[in-house]
This record gives sequence, structure tokens and C-alpha cells, in this order.
Amino acid sequence: MISKRIIPCLDVRDGRVVKGVNFAGIKDVADPVAMAKKYNEAGADELVFYDITASHEARGLFTDILQAVAAQVFIPLTVGGGINTIEDFDRVLKCGADKVSVNSGAVRNPQLIKAGAERYGSQCVVLSVDVKRVGDAWHVFTKGGREDTGLDALAWIAQGEALGAGELVINSMDTDGVKNGFDLELLQAVSEISALPIIASGGAGKLADFKDLFENPKVDAGLAASIFHYDEIPIPVLKQYLKDEGIPVRL
Repeated sequence: MISKRIIPCLDVRDGRVVKGVNFAGIKDVADPVAMAKKYNEAGADELVFYDITASHEARGLFTDILQAVAAQVFIPLTVGGGINTIEDFDRVLKCGADKVSVNSGAVRNPQLIKAGAERYGSQCVVLSVDVKRVGDAWHVFTKGGREDTGLDALAWIAQGEALGAGELVINSMDTDGVKNGFDLELLQAVSEISALPIIASGGAGKLADFKDLFENPKVDAGLAASIFHYDEIPIPVLKQYLKDEGIPVRL
């Protein structure tokens, strides 16, 4: 069985790591370079770096901070925020990213997914989807969760897979920062319509939340922020717990 991945997420705004609840109430946490180094040494399997206001502010991602972060990590680094063109792919990859996360830019121009996959390979293209329940449906939100596109999330994920995305990050806005567990219903629905590796984001609060998450065999990774940022659950402790529960992880 393939090892499950534990992935910290650095949401960066104005050069600092920040965190909120339900994509709101953003608070300052730490320096991204120091935090990247900490996670690299703690045994994180990968690291995700999001410039969370790039799309909303209609600007490119801050590459100076990205370069400094990339210099501290020797694990796969996924980077997103303000990715709107194939030139943006090239720019962040040259700064040290291993994979490029597309979100708002891909919603505006779905062919961006295809272009990225054709030039760099599907394994390089991560489709990140910010999802929130609206009535009886799940909608795709963009611009850091500010804008309801009206798109059905499951239909958009299927389209992204068909265009060449190689991996999914499913960000549940409903569970983000709440710490009551991952959005298992949403993740189950995604796993039923997609064959892509799924990274689950939003809701981790205790060790057992990751055990519950990985009971779905199609979920490949758990992504979290505040529980790692504030050392509520150290990564080595989480991995040992999962191993003891019979879940394959890299120690």
C-alpha cells in the first residue's frame, strides 16, 4: 500500500504565514522561511505554499519569498497563488517549485490546466478547489474564497481531470480551521468521481481526524496548517500514531 502523506500548508500574505477560520479572520503566524525549515526537519512529506491574496489582488506571486522557502526544503514543494498563464508555471518552477497549483486562474481559463500538463506533465499540475456547500450542492469558490462561481464542484473536478490535472487539493471552506475533522462527505463524493490522488484540506484538529480521513483508501494525503504551526500536533507524533493504527506512513 502506498504511504499516506502528511503535508503542512503555508498560507502567505504580505510575506508572512497567516491562518484563519472558514477562510476569514486571518491572523499572523510566523515567518515562512523559518517555518519551511522547521517542517523540512520535522519529517513532512511535502510542503504547500499559497500566496493567498495574489489572485484577489490581480498580481503575480511573490517569487522572492518563494525562492527563500525553496532553499530551505528538500521535499516536494507545491506552489499556488496568481497562476494565470503558462509563463506563471515557468516562473514558479524556476524559483524551486516541484508542482504548480492552479485555482482561480484555471476557473477563468480551463485550458490553462491542459497547457500546463502538455508542457510540464500532469504530475506537475495540481488542481486546487475551494469548495463550500450552497444549498444542496457544493460550489467552487475563487479569489481566496471570496467569490462564488456557481460552478458545481464535482463537475469542475471531473473537467479538470479530463484536461490533464495530475492531483487534487480539496479545500473544504466549511471545515477550514474549525478543527472538528475533515469534510468526509465531500471527500467521499470526490473519490467516487475522480481517479486522481486526493489531498484533503480543512478541519484537522486531533490525531484521530487523520485516522478517520485515511479510512477512505482513495485519499492520499492530509493537509493542515494551524495544528502544525502551533505545535498542537507535531508531525513525528502524528506519523507514529498513524503507524500504530496500521496506516502506512513514512517515518
